[in-house]
Amino acid sequence: MKLGLIAGNGRFPFLLLDAARAQGFSVVVAAIREETDPEINHRAAMDERITVTWLSLGELSRLIELFHKEGVTAAVMAGQVKHKQIFSSIRPDWRLAKLLLNLRSRNTDMLLGAVAKVLGDEGIELISSTAFLEPLLAAEGVLSARSPDEEEKKNIEYGLGVAGAVAGFDIGQTVVVAAQACVAVEAMEGTDQAIARAGLLMASLDEDASTLERKLTVVKVAKPKQDMRFDVPVIGIKTIETMIEAGGSCLSVEAGRTLLFDRDALLTRANEAGIAIVATVRD
Repeated sequence: MKLGLIAGNGRFPFLLLDAARAQGFSVVVAAIREETDPEINHRAAMDERITVTWLSLGELSRLIELFHKEGVTAAVMAGQVKHKQIFSSIRPDWRLAKLLLNLRSRNTDMLLGAVAKVLGDEGIELISSTAFLEPLLAAEGVLSARSPDEEEKKNIEYGLGVAGAVAGFDIGQTVVVAAQACVAVEAMEGTDQAIARAGLLMASLDEDASTLERKLTVVKVAKPKQDMRFDVPVIGIKTIETMIEAGGSCLSVEAGRTLLFDRDALLTRANEAGIAIVATVRD
């Protein structure tokens, strides 16, 4: 059995690659030149059932030709492609240019959904990126040693409403809150950068004059109609390190719809720093 893997950045492609191989798949990797870690070449060199072809953003026709040539009829997207890359680094081929001209808007969901439809029309089904990684989805409840305190619970409740509204417009999936006030909203820069920006903003406030509690609560949600084939919410140890540097004390994620990478190391680091992590179910 062959699986196509459209690989973005980070560890997600490697985790999915390992899970797919454990289930007996040969994997045809389409590595995005602007994003994918070159380490994927080493992984392929060690396993003859993995092949890697490097493509640039915008080469949709080459992607389809690759999968057709390799007999791929099912594929998965894994790993982030930075939003700013999508809209600044693309040099579209004729097929992608035609697709872009027909989009009503150029948000991430619209673009990736259109790419998924083109692949489907070519006989290549794009399947959920969590199909191989369900054990990594956050289960409902408190995940850390410490539970959120009353102030953090208020921040989570407030943040869920704001994050849900922002995610509904496909702007971002994360908000950073202090004393039930929104300090930062994720946009094209991504979750970790939004947290870092919140930390810088809080650090710039006059501590004596500020009425805001200094601790930050990070709330990350899935989109109301989250397509689990792409742009799935992900938390990794880098997020925890960024929270520590920014002054974050609590992290809320959405249960069953958020992937936790390096879970043991992530929770160990959070516990060391006294960060509370909770997975909630939204109505």
